[in-house]
Amino acid sequence: MSTTTVAAGATGAADTTFSAPAAPGFGSVLKAEWIKLFSVRSTWWTLGATIVLGAGLTIVLCAANAEWLASESAEESPGSFITWGMMIAQICAVVIGALCVTSEYGTRMVQATFAAVPSRGRVLLAKSLIVGPLMFVVGTFTALLGYFGGNYFLDAQGIGMPLAGAVARSMYGSGLFMAAIALLSIGVGFLVRHTAGTITIVLAVILILGNMVMLVPGEFGEWLGKLMPGNAGQAVSTPVPFNPDLLAAWPGFGVLVAEVIAVLAVAWVLLRRRDA
Repeated sequence: MSTTTVAAGATGAADTTFSAPAAPGFGSVLKAEWIKLFSVRSTWWTLGATIVLGAGLTIVLCAANAEWLASESAEESPGSFITWGMMIAQICAVVIGALCVTSEYGTRMVQATFAAVPSRGRVLLAKSLIVGPLMFVVGTFTALLGYFGGNYFLDAQGIGMPLAGAVARSMYGSGLFMAAIALLSIGVGFLVRHTAGTITIVLAVILILGNMVMLVPGEFGEWLGKLMPGNAGQAVSTPVPFNPDLLAAWPGFGVLVAEVIAVLAVAWVLLRRRDA
């Protein structure tokens, strides 16, 4: 009778250990968000519309009103018109900010994004760092294009405005305003998770409620109107605002930045707690 003993290490079987894949670095997350943003045609169409509307409307308004602005009967300053088109171009900033978030929820691609990047705050930060600077550059370029085109007609009437002081500030101020509005839309996009809903809410707050609250009587209504996001950030994007009762350029922009940070902070908290 014989006994066969098999040693534990003599079976020849491989000891395989599986480990979870490492989370991608933040640079990889940024690159992925850049690719996602610019791989769809809607981004290019919206950026094109930003330039056409922002610069085109400024040039058209300056050309149409230059003679009146040069007359003694004019009740407005040429500075109110030199960035006029940017008030319409802000709609495009809202669309860009909304689509970079809500399009992923619409196609359920967001589940793959969060599976690849478990730290969801990184996704929010990456989208913000892509869209914010992008809209600053596009907004500033659009404002400058509108300035050079519109100022041509103002110069012809002897009321041209040099690119200095408040005019120069309104050029990069337009870019800052566009960037802030886009970031606001990103925050609302993560909260609402729906394209039409996000765009509707942000535009309603900026364009409709901002004017409606001014009907509230008393000092409370006056301050409420000043602190609405669209009104607070408007002064930094124009040399001479249409409404002289708004906050000054930099205090107003500071209020807008604080409001954007607050919305993004709420979005970050809920993003970590809610299911995709």
